[in-house]
Amino acid sequence: MTTDLGQMDRREAVRELFAERGPLLVVTGLGSPSYDAFAAGDNDGNFYLWGAMGGAGMVGLGLALARPDRPVCVLTGDGEQLMGIGGLLTIAVKRPLNLSIVVLDNGHFGETGMQPSHAGLGVDLAAIAKSAGFSAVETVHDIAGVRASRAGLQSLTAGPRFLRMRIAPGNPERALPPRDGVFVKNRFRADLGFAVT
Repeated sequence: MTTDLGQMDRREAVRELFAERGPLLVVTGLGSPSYDAFAAGDNDGNFYLWGAMGGAGMVGLGLALARPDRPVCVLTGDGEQLMGIGGLLTIAVKRPLNLSIVVLDNGHFGETGMQPSHAGLGVDLAAIAKSAGFSAVETVHDIAGVRASRAGLQSLTAGPRFLRMRIAPGNPERALPPRDGVFVKNRFRADLGFAVT
C-alpha cells in the first residue's frame, strides 16, 4: 500500500527552511539533501556528508552534544533516516536540547532509482520519533508550514525536535557542494572557532 505523497518542491522548501538560519549548524545526508542545502546557499556552517548513508543523525548528535551553545540541524531524506532508524532512538535517549532532525520525505529512495521507500509504503517516521520520545514532532505539507516551523531550528532548549517535510517525488538538477573532505572539514572547524592548520 502506498501513502499519499507530498506536493512541496524540495528546493523551495529547503530554501525557506534555511532563509533565516543565523548560527545554525547543518549536517546534510547523502545525496539530494546535500544538493538541496547547497542550492539554498552554501555556508561555512554546512557539513556535507558524502558516502555516509544512514549516518547523518549520529554526526548531528555528536555535534549537538559537543556544542550545546549552537543550534544543530540534520537535513536528511526518508531513505537515509530509515537506514539509520536506530539513531532516532539514541537521539531520543540522549535528549540533545539543541538538535533538530529534518527529514525530506518523498516516499522514495531517490539516490538508487526512485524505488518506493518504507515511508512511501506507509511507515510514518514522525510517529516513530514521537514514540521514541522526541520533545517536539511535526509534519508539514506546505511552505507555510515550513515557514512556521523554521524558528524552532534556532532553539537551544526545545530539542530534540523532529520535522517531517512532505515533498514531491522527483530529482531536480544536481547542485553539487564541495566534495573535498579536507576543505569542508577545515571551513566547518573554522566556523566553530577552531584554528585550522
